Amino acid sequence: MKLLRVGPPGAERPVVLGPDGTAYDLSGRTPDVDGAFLSGLDVSELAGAVERGELPVVDLAGRRIGAPVARPGKVVCVGLNYRDHAAEAGAAIPTEPVLFLKASNTVVGPDDEVLVPRGATKTDYEVELAVVIGRQARYLESDEQAAAVIAGYAIANDVTERAFQLERGGQWDKGKCCETFFPLGPYLVTPDEAGDPQALELRLWVNGELRQDGHTAEMIFPVYPVLRYISQFMVLEPGDVVTTGTPAGVTSGRPGTAFLRPGDVMELEVAGLGRQRQVLGKA
Repeated sequence: MKLLRVGPPGAERPVVLGPDGTAYDLSGRTPDVDGAFLSGLDVSELAGAVERGELPVVDLAGRRIGAPVARPGKVVCVGLNYRDHAAEAGAAIPTEPVLFLKASNTVVGPDDEVLVPRGATKTDYEVELAVVIGRQARYLESDEQAAAVIAGYAIANDVTERAFQLERGGQWDKGKCCETFFPLGPYLVTPDEAGDPQALELRLWVNGELRQDGHTAEMIFPVYPVLRYISQFMVLEPGDVVTTGTPAGVTSGRPGTAFLRPGDVMELEVAGLGRQRQVLGKA
């Protein structure tokens, strides 16, 4: 099942897609796709409502698509989680997941403009598989427990300003938390439809040139162990987002390749989770 949110920023309406791609308005059942809704989500019941024609049809033509989850409490990120990306960064293979946080107000829609920050010189892209949390997660002990807290999956672009990240005191958050630096969506795809999270292809293009072409099977720390690990250090709440790292091909790992500039176009896809497209602008 695919959930999404449509409408202008701050006024999105919740929508579910039926098996044939028809969009149905969920606003009669919930004001938004947020933590409260996800914590009580019954996929089979919602699918039944679609099948029985209980939800009004909505036309998505020309409508803006927002991030598929509203107001995440936190965005937890895993760095250097693909061997080829660690190698291109000149970093040792981590022995434990590398964690950092991204400000929740970096989250924008999948096709929204991404702003190059003032003073930036090395703005970069990172296609990633994002996990949306649907149940509280604390001290998870097994992969089965980890799987049970997942509401769904989405595409994320962990946009990063490398100069801020690496050349301004070594504090990653400086390069990760600039406004618009986390396009998310278009869909939240529930686990029954997304399938095995370690069996997904990820790709990213800049101005039509394929830059990243990876596979989630190449993660150093797979999705379920990552969630177990994070839950030993912080409580994950419904609506939180965990993004799981990027494969090789980022600009900083491609000598001689220009970093992102206003006017550039990024396009991303993850198998079964849809596509994103962002145009770069100026902050």
